[in-house]
Amino acid sequence: MAFGVAARAQAPDVSKKLEGFDAYMEQTLKDWNTPGVGVGIVVNDKLVFAKGYGYRDYEKKLPFTPKTLEPIASNSKLFTAVVAGMLVEEGKLTWDKPVRESVPTIQFYNDQLNNNVTLRDMLSHRTGVTRHDLIWFKSPFTRKELFEKLKYLEPQEPMRETFLYNNLMFSAVGQIIELKSGKTWEQFVRERIFGPLEMNTTTYTIADMLKQPDYGVPFREKRDSFELYKIPYYEDTEGVAPAGAIISNIDELSHWLIALMNDGKYNGKQVLPASVLKATIQPAIGLPNTLGEALGYWELLNPAYGMGRQTASYRGKLLTYHGGDLPGFHSQVSFLPNDKIGVIVFVISDHSAPLYNVISYNVYERLLGMDQTPWNQRRLQQRLAGKKAGTEARAKAGADRVPNTKPSHALAGYAAEYENPAYGILKIGLQGDQLQFGFHDFHFPMSHFHYDRFDTPDDEQYGKFSVSFRTNPQGDVNDAVISLDEAEVVFTRKAPTLDAKLLEKLAGTYMTPTKVKFEVQYQPGAGLSLVFPGAPPQKLIPIKGLQFRTPQFADSIYEFVVENGQVKALKERDPSGEFTYTRQ
Repeated sequence: MAFGVAARAQAPDVSKKLEGFDAYMEQTLKDWNTPGVGVGIVVNDKLVFAKGYGYRDYEKKLPFTPKTLEPIASNSKLFTAVVAGMLVEEGKLTWDKPVRESVPTIQFYNDQLNNNVTLRDMLSHRTGVTRHDLIWFKSPFTRKELFEKLKYLEPQEPMRETFLYNNLMFSAVGQIIELKSGKTWEQFVRERIFGPLEMNTTTYTIADMLKQPDYGVPFREKRDSFELYKIPYYEDTEGVAPAGAIISNIDELSHWLIALMNDGKYNGKQVLPASVLKATIQPAIGLPNTLGEALGYWELLNPAYGMGRQTASYRGKLLTYHGGDLPGFHSQVSFLPNDKIGVIVFVISDHSAPLYNVISYNVYERLLGMDQTPWNQRRLQQRLAGKKAGTEARAKAGADRVPNTKPSHALAGYAAEYENPAYGILKIGLQGDQLQFGFHDFHFPMSHFHYDRFDTPDDEQYGKFSVSFRTNPQGDVNDAVISLDEAEVVFTRKAPTLDAKLLEKLAGTYMTPTKVKFEVQYQPGAGLSLVFPGAPPQKLIPIKGLQFRTPQFADSIYEFVVENGQVKALKERDPSGEFTYTRQ
């Protein structure tokens, strides 16, 4: 079913070139089991076509219309790049000088990044730091907290050599915009873009979206069947809002597309700086020809990423585009700069995400009078093959399980909070005789797999988390290891918080059996350190009770001896024995 009429009167030639498109869309939705799709077409400086197909709410059978709001996810990135460019125009930032020259508070993993990373690097995904999405996804972290986590993200590749998509860098640019403008990213974008472009219902939060009469409802398809089911809205977007929080509709997003296609002008007014738009489209890093090399599809050639958008040659035509993906909602905004044709596609349901490319390419081919590439058949074949392979793979899960093993500790020995400086807290609880998994807003029971490995159930939407616990040399459970994003992440058992008065009491002068005096120093906020004459301080990390260790050696324990409220000594134990250092 098609809903909505052209938002503007269609030019006769556009109408003629789109003959058969409605039937194509009806068949596409049927082929893909897609709840709903919205399509908008801009030619020159007008929205000439806007129509919804299927449903914005599949359960209630409410029609998808040009006014249906949905999250545009990473299509927010170009908004962020453009407002950053406005600050470049004002002299508050620069594209190509180290960003720390403008923002001294930003810290990356090492001096090489600190001394070299530019705003363009951050906006073009070429810092060498990979995406680490599970730092922010379903997390409670604020934008400021995410900004401060950049220093923990070790680069995987050298700078400016490899395209590594990174939402956290866009979040950081949003924080930079606030630092340099005195306004939040949300305020700045609303004042400088939404207002002038008359994007009056465009917003940032699901709560605000739900106050409007016409909005999309997210659905997914079951993994092992074709049943559609409703999923919760993804709402934890505040921290990474500059990477993906904007919510809009076909009608209002067309105002943005018109400005992009016309050197920043909308309704005769210069809204976006033309020089900034030119900077964002300039290629910053090349991408591989994945479609051609892997699948033999050479229509899209030589893609490159600028800032907040990509460019490529599509069948000999310059194309600029970006996609957006959050649970249940997918979108693409694209245009052909030299042909003055632009397309917006909204899609509901995760399994149908490839349709935003399929439909966009089909529209361009129709309007340009080209033969239609069989993108629908190609992608549908891939989708069904992938679905079948996934079902077969899940049926074989657990084949590597070693039978008849037991955990090395009683379950209470695993229950604790484990911490990673970048990813935050992993909370392992104990309820009855079952461990409980708590990470960000993920909460699942855990089952013993083998030895010290415990798994969560295989969730329909998010899959399975597998946690392997590791012991320290003293035999205590100390680490939890999970495969997250692109690598294993180690969470270390969180050290107990000791009372400052107790730490002050433990500080003092001690003497070795060889009569060498040394200090245990206490520094508020930093804790205790060992300071031997002529040597740098060694931090003491609390383990349990009055036991500590240094960062260098896990098998060496320092334990304070307290008798009748008085500190008597410090004992050092390692595999070779125990030494006692008396308090002076």
